Parts: sequence; structure tokens; C-alpha cells
Amino acid sequence: MNVLMPQLGETVAEGKITKWFKSVGDVVQAGDLLFEIETDKTSMEVPAVEDGTLTDIHLQVGAVAPVGAVVAMISANGVSGTATAGSAASPSGAKTANKDPNLEAALSGYGAMPTEGPQAPSRGSLVAPSPTQGALDPFFEVRTPARNYGPARLSGGTLITPLARRLADEKGVDLGALTGSGGRGRIVAADVMAAASSAAVHRGQLVPAESKSNIVALYQDVEFEEVPLSGMRSTIARRLVDAKQTIPHFYLSADIRVDALLELRKQANDAALRTGEPAYKLSVNDLIIKGLGAALQRVPAANAVWAGDRILRFKRSDIGVAVSVDDGLFTPVIRDVDRKSPSHISFEMKELAARARAKKLLPAQYTGGVSAISNLGMYGTRQFTAIINPPHSSILAVGAVERRPTEGPHGRPVFASMMSVTLSCDHRVIDGALGARLLETLRAVLEDPIAMVV
Repeated sequence: MNVLMPQLGETVAEGKITKWFKSVGDVVQAGDLLFEIETDKTSMEVPAVEDGTLTDIHLQVGAVAPVGAVVAMISANGVSGTATAGSAASPSGAKTANKDPNLEAALSGYGAMPTEGPQAPSRGSLVAPSPTQGALDPFFEVRTPARNYGPARLSGGTLITPLARRLADEKGVDLGALTGSGGRGRIVAADVMAAASSAAVHRGQLVPAESKSNIVALYQDVEFEEVPLSGMRSTIARRLVDAKQTIPHFYLSADIRVDALLELRKQANDAALRTGEPAYKLSVNDLIIKGLGAALQRVPAANAVWAGDRILRFKRSDIGVAVSVDDGLFTPVIRDVDRKSPSHISFEMKELAARARAKKLLPAQYTGGVSAISNLGMYGTRQFTAIINPPHSSILAVGAVERRPTEGPHGRPVFASMMSVTLSCDHRVIDGALGARLLETLRAVLEDPIAMVV
């Protein structure tokens, strides 16, 4: 039986072997842990699904392979299967595409589908090779799309070729803004490339970025250590560059007086202590999460995301919260924030943060959401701006709570607990006035917090 690299989410295309629990020749039973893999978002232990003997290990620790690749072999009789002969791959070979011409012919319908005529297959269809085309290499026995590049037809009826959809996703091109030059107005790859080139010119990217070798050469006389990029750090770099270049950000800042919020938190935590073992312990961030959920409900037009050729508005408020880990960050999403109590949010946030730091988050726990919160107040940061995490339409950057002088009754100066926040907005979804309404509503909620907990 072939042991395959599992799929850990719709957008996960590959995994990295980080640990083997078994060695070649070991007897395994269904349920025994075989190996551990790491993706850009999570780690997972992979168990055996059948009894037998581990006869082959194709990928050692550190190897990276696409979803569906054969990682190992388990044989019922302890004899290595002939199907895997010569298919063992080195870590570097795990990411090298098969160049067998028979195999390429078998897959040609998937990578380069006909774009005209009534018999063009739908996206994702894969015609099985005939016996004369040769058997598939067992190392690449299962092939699944790395991700979904969107529908083949826009809401207005315009058709898009598979290659054009893939290029648009990679280069951040809005298909809804293009006019197709193909037959019957179909959007083709050339249309996407032209739009991407035009966008690069407008962004001033006429000169290519410095190559790795050129940058290293600048520091040839300086002692340094090269740190290989983890899958998580690579994904963060790619996604945030795309977000900054393709999402029209604008920023709104406000100072919020949080004396009442701090008093509410103190009273709630004191009440929990009076019961003996504290049932919960609220943080300021828990109340901010609840406040943002309440604000999005009061300003429903901002409770939305951009979806290429349309805007999606939601009934509930799902909010991501940035969690720092050793080599990057995760943004787990708390669902139905508007319907949950602060104590429920606190429990869920602690659990998600622990899973994030252990890299045990499930895809359903970090995908989706409409907005996010990034809080650096615990580090003493007074104010900052954050980059929107797609597909969210906004993110709230929260600074430290400080005692600042402000005007009190009768014009007398008093000291108050103040917190500076900055809301980053996607201008495609949230206009300036709408963003200002959302921020003003959030301020009102946090300055009079009793309304959001009753």
C-alpha cells in the first residue's frame, strides 16, 4: 500500500517531512503514527491506515513533496512492492516535475485544456491515460489541483481560460476589470499578462528587484548567518507582498478612552475569583474582539469582503486575531463573535492561540473571516498600521493603553486611560466615510462597553 502526502486544506499544495516515528522494517498497525509533516500553516502526525510492514521510505526528514506524492510503502507480506522500484526520491527531487513524455501526454488535458468549441472539458477534469500512454510514475501517483483559481465564467457571462485564471491569481489581476481579446470575448492569458505589466509600470517596478546573489555580494566582507526560509515565512512574505500591492489600503486612526472598559474587565475577573477557582480571566484583547464584532453588526456595510467581481456581505461577524509564533504568525478566526460572551471568546482565544503556537490549527480554524485584530500593546507600542490579510477587508491595529492628560469636566485637565488604534481598510469594499463610521462605532462601543455584554 502506498502512503501518500495528505491534503491539509484546499490551498495547501505541499508538505515537509519533519519527523519519522517508524523505520524501514518496522511492523505497523492501523492507527500507529508513521511520520509528521509541516505545511505553511500547521503540523500534523500521519497515522497508518492498514496493518503491515514499512518496506520503503521515499522521503527523509527535511524533504518537501506535493500533495498526493508517495511518501512510503507498507506491505502486508513485508516485501517491497515492484511498483515503487527506482522511485525513491531525494529531498530535492521531491519538488522536481516528472519529465516522462508519456506522462506529460496523459496530463496534457489538465494543464492545457482546449479553450474553444463545445467539447472543451470543464476545469479540474482529468482524462485517464490509455494503456498505450504508459503507466504513471508511482511517486506522482495522485495529482490534485494545488488550489482553486476561481470560476470559468464571470457573473456577466464572460468566459476565462484556465491559464488566464491561474495567472490572474498569481499576479493579483482583477478579472472583472478586463476585456477579453479571445474568441467570443473570452479572457485569455495575454489579457492578464498585459494588465499585470501595466500594473507593474504604474507601481514603478520597471527595474527588477535585486537578485539573491547581488544582495549577498553587498555583504561579502561582513560576517552573517544564512537562515533558510520556513514554509510559513515564505507564505507570509508572498501573501503580504501581494496584499500590499493589490489591495488599495487606507488608514484611519483614533484615540479611545478605555477607563470604563478596564473597570468592566476588573469587575468581571473579580466576580470570577469570588467563585473559588476562576472560571475565566478576561483580557483587554478579548473585549476588543467583542467590541469589533459588535461594531461590524452596527455598520453592516463594512461586514463584507471583496470577491473579484462582487462584494460579499455577511450576517455574522467572524474576526481573526494575529498570534505570534516562533517563525512567523497565525491568524486564527473566531466565528460568530457578535453572538458570544466575552468569557466564551476568552476561552476560545486561549485554545486557538495554544494550537497556533503548537502548529496544530486545522484549516477551518484559520480560513475565512471578515476583519482581524493585531495587538502590539503588550510590547509598549503606542501606534502602528497593519497590512490587511486577504480575504479580509480590514484589520485593526491596537496600541498600548497609556495614562494621558485630557480635558475633563468644566475644562479642567484630568488623566485618562487612552488607547490608540488604526483601522486599515480595503478601499474596494470600505470607502472613507464608511470606514470612519466603523471606527467611530467601535470607539462608542469600547467607551461604553456595558451595552455589548448585556
